[in-house]
Amino acid sequence: MKTKFLHRIDRERCKGCGLCVSACPKNVLEIHAELNLKGYFPAFQARAEDCIFCAICCTVCPDVAIEIEEIPEAAGAAKGKR
Repeated sequence: MKTKFLHRIDRERCKGCGLCVSACPKNVLEIHAELNLKGYFPAFQARAEDCIFCAICCTVCPDVAIEIEEIPEAAGAAKGKR
């Protein structure tokens, strides 16, 4: 099973500049169609299954609004058990 990663993007901190979207080598992130409380269109994780955990999005974000968390595989699934 392929490891997956969850992007935690602080919607209220994100200004929707798009740097993370354009920097992502796997096209994982997109800009949301709905405004946040400050009137910006924040980024969101559109394709979690494509993330390779390069963390370029976290590095380029000027608002420090992105964190990435590994989604752990279930112990039973990892060993082929039910």
